[in-house]
Amino acid sequence: MENLDSLKDDVIQLEQLLYRENAGLLYKAVLEKVEKPLIERVLERTEGNQLKAAKILGINRNTIRTKIKKLAINMGRWKL
Repeated sequence: MENLDSLKDDVIQLEQLLYRENAGLLYKAVLEKVEKPLIERVLERTEGNQLKAAKILGINRNTIRTKIKKLAINMGRWKL
């Protein structure tokens, strides 16, 4: 639970930093800051297996592929 509390604190801190700059766009701004590192971490844990990563994240495999492309995630780092 300590890790979840730390994540909650990080999100609150990020929200406070972005609140004034992105009034009306807060959700989008926070998501943009968190989404890429989250997907990269899950891909790292699954050794680049997009299907496994999508299942862990609870999204469709086509969705993760779209996000990988949109977020410019380098899949080459997990290729052997």
